[in-house]
Amino acid sequence: MAERVLRSGRRGYGRRMVGAQSSLWRLDGVLLVAVAALCVIGTLLVWSSTRTWAPGSTGLVKKHMLNLGIGVVLCAMTTAIDHRAMRAYAPLVFLLSLVGLGLVISPLGATINGSHSWILLGGGFAVQPSEFAKLGLLLILAMLLAQPAEGSDRPRTFDIVLALCVAALTMGMVMLQPDLGTALVLAVITAAALIIGGVRKRWIVGLTLVAVTGVFLVFRLQLLEPYQIARFTAFLDPGVDPRGVGYNSTQSLIAIGSGGLFGKGWLHGGQTTGRFVPEQHTDFIFTVAGEEFGFLGSVAIVLLLGVVLLRGLRIARQCDDRFGTLAAGTIVCWFAFQTFVNIGMTIGIMPITGLPLPFVSYGGTATFANLIAVGLLQSIRIREQQQYA
Repeated sequence: MAERVLRSGRRGYGRRMVGAQSSLWRLDGVLLVAVAALCVIGTLLVWSSTRTWAPGSTGLVKKHMLNLGIGVVLCAMTTAIDHRAMRAYAPLVFLLSLVGLGLVISPLGATINGSHSWILLGGGFAVQPSEFAKLGLLLILAMLLAQPAEGSDRPRTFDIVLALCVAALTMGMVMLQPDLGTALVLAVITAAALIIGGVRKRWIVGLTLVAVTGVFLVFRLQLLEPYQIARFTAFLDPGVDPRGVGYNSTQSLIAIGSGGLFGKGWLHGGQTTGRFVPEQHTDFIFTVAGEEFGFLGSVAIVLLLGVVLLRGLRIARQCDDRFGTLAAGTIVCWFAFQTFVNIGMTIGIMPITGLPLPFVSYGGTATFANLIAVGLLQSIRIREQQQYA
C-alpha cells in the first residue's frame, strides 16, 4: 500500500515537472532576451552615471540590482498566474492602486523633484504608487471593455462610460500630485484600450475634442506648475535660457552629440562624469548611452526596445480572448509612448516630462511595474500556446 502511494506521488510530481517544463518552453524567449539585455545595459549606464557621487561608489547600482531582482520575482509570479484569472482580480488591483494614490496625497506622501508622488519607506527606499496605477487602470479597462454588447463585437455604452469614469478618477488623483508625465501615460493607456476595444469612431472623435479643449483650458487658466511651464518654454526655445530653464535640454544634446558614432567608451564620458546633465541615471539615462556608446550603441537600445514592442504586438494579435488582447495591446502602447517621450526629450523633439526609459532607467517602483507587465505578456503567451498544444 505504501509503495503504491509512493509511486502515485512520484507520478504526480513527474506530471507537475513536465507541466512546468512545457510552460517554460512556451515562454516568448525573444522577449525575455530583449528585456534582459536592456536591464543589463541599464545597470551599466546607472553605474557609469552614479559612480562619482553615489554613496560607496556602487550604492545605487546595488540598489538597482536589488530592484531588478525583486522585479524578476514579480515577473515570474505574474507569469505563473493565468491571465484570465487576473480578470476577476482586476477590480481589487485597481482599488489598491487608488488606495496608494490616496496615501500619496495624505500626510504620508513625500515630495521629490517637485512632484508629491512618493511614499518614503526608510532605508533610502521609496514607493511611487502612480506606477502601479498604470497596471491597475490597464487591468480594469481591459476587464470593462472585454465584454461586448449582445449581438455586437463592440463594448457596451455603459462599460465605456464606466471605463472613462475610472480613467478620469485615476488621472485626477495623479494630477493632484502633480505628475503630468504619468497622467499622460494614463491617458495613452485609456485611449489605447478604447481603440483596441473597438469603440465607435464618434467616441474617439468626441474624446479627442474634449482632450484638446482640456489642454487649451489648462494653459489658458494657468493650471500648470511653474516648473512645468518652464519645461514647455525650454522645449519651444531651448536657447531662451541655456543656464536656466533650457539647461537640461542643452546639456543633454551636448552629451549625446559628443559621443559621435562609436562613443567615448564606458565610464569615459566627460559630461557624465562631470554631472553636467541632471537626473542622468533616471530620466536622462539615454544621454549616458549616447555619450559613452555613441550613435551605434544608442540605436542598439532603440532596436531592443523595438523588439519588446513587436513581440508584445505579436502576443496581442495571437490572443483569442478579448481581455488578453486588450491587456497586451495596451501594455505595448504604454511602453511605446514612454519610450518615445523619454528618448524624444533627450534629443529635443519632446518636452521634458520626467518619464523614465523602460527597463533602462534607475528605479524601483517603475522597474517593478514594467517587469510585472512583461510577466502579464508572458502569461497571455503561455495560455494561448497551451490552447493550441
